[in-house]
Amino acid sequence: MLLFDLAYVSLAILGSPWFIYDAIRRRRRGWAGRLGRGNALGPSAGNRVLIHAVSVGEVNAVRLLVGMLRDGGAEVVVCTTTDTGFARASHLWDGTTGVLVVRYPLDLSVCVNRFLDRMRPDCVALAELELWPNFMRACGQRGVPVCVVNGRLSARSFRRYRWARLLLFPTFAALRVAAVQDEDYAQRFRLMGAHTDRVRVTGNMKWDTAQISDEVPGADDLAREMGVDRSLPLVVAGSTGPGEEALLHQACGSAVQLLCAPRKPERFAEAARALPGCSRRTAGVAQVGKVPASPREARQSGAESDQCAGRFLLDTIGELRRAYSLADVVVIGRSFAPMHGSDMMEPIALGKATVVGPNCSDFASAAEALERGGGLIRTTACELSEVIKRLLGSPDERRALAGAGRKVIRDHQGATGRNCQIIQSLLAGAGKPSRDCKACAHE
Repeated sequence: MLLFDLAYVSLAILGSPWFIYDAIRRRRRGWAGRLGRGNALGPSAGNRVLIHAVSVGEVNAVRLLVGMLRDGGAEVVVCTTTDTGFARASHLWDGTTGVLVVRYPLDLSVCVNRFLDRMRPDCVALAELELWPNFMRACGQRGVPVCVVNGRLSARSFRRYRWARLLLFPTFAALRVAAVQDEDYAQRFRLMGAHTDRVRVTGNMKWDTAQISDEVPGADDLAREMGVDRSLPLVVAGSTGPGEEALLHQACGSAVQLLCAPRKPERFAEAARALPGCSRRTAGVAQVGKVPASPREARQSGAESDQCAGRFLLDTIGELRRAYSLADVVVIGRSFAPMHGSDMMEPIALGKATVVGPNCSDFASAAEALERGGGLIRTTACELSEVIKRLLGSPDERRALAGAGRKVIRDHQGATGRNCQIIQSLLAGAGKPSRDCKACAHE
């Protein structure tokens, strides 16, 4: 632990100017929690599971798992790293009996020990990866079993991890179970040191959280408050990255409404500049004192197309599902920029024709399964405009694409129950009383 503490402190000193600037720029909060400080929990009545979900994507992925564990009699503590993840988790579980949302500590031994002394978990589940050496060692010293659920280790991440394989080998070897999404990830976990007999392929929990539905509560309110014209075509671009708002603005043209939802809040201002005259969700329809012009109104008034008829910016967290439900076509962000893609399951589950770019390495398995099943279109930046135009002009193709995608989702569901069962078995092995997950009985 001392070795890693020295390394962390050295990096912190060397990078302190940047860290301070970044903390101010992003208005980072929750420093007491990051240092492991906060209210202490008493002993759990039955068992207490700590689930670490780094940010919004991981929080959404464990949503059903938290419910299953709670229904099985466990207290659940959800800890997050990012401010957006904390906000999303708080939105989901604040006020929920048996679920607590806290900050994940820095991986300094003093912070980790202070945090674990407060939380007193009986089992820890790490969503996707996030293996920190001091945290893992401290759990081991306390006899707290640690598992990975919904595990993934992309080829890009694996290349970086291999440079530190000798240092990280004991950390991976300490995992009681690594429940991963597919066999490629399983092999990478084994190569990093996870015991072969502890690595299990359980599938991707995001298939389970993709709720198949034709309506989303609050979607009509979102449309009305932002000024979306429901009689005109709408393209929704979710989790966009740098340069993609400008690309989509050009690809959609003046006759199509476009709503963009940047992945990171610090990009909201940049995205607004790429969508001239856009209506921002945080300003509602009253921005600049008037409702934004629809494409139809802009053509009638002779407005220039680059002055943005029907451009909208979703600069909030937790409303993307509502926005997707309004769309005629969905474009998945971070897949046209070199940023490795975003989750495409949610809009497909809502029955939306969905398009991704060429860069989907972080969601490779899901994208490949959906493509094979005819439920997803992959295209390039150069072809995006034509693909959007074709889909908007063909309701039959949109329905066929969405129907095929929903079938793929149904065929891949069930990972959450399997991961719940693994956590319950770790609790039982630690001598903690538990009831079976309700969903596990159907596996």
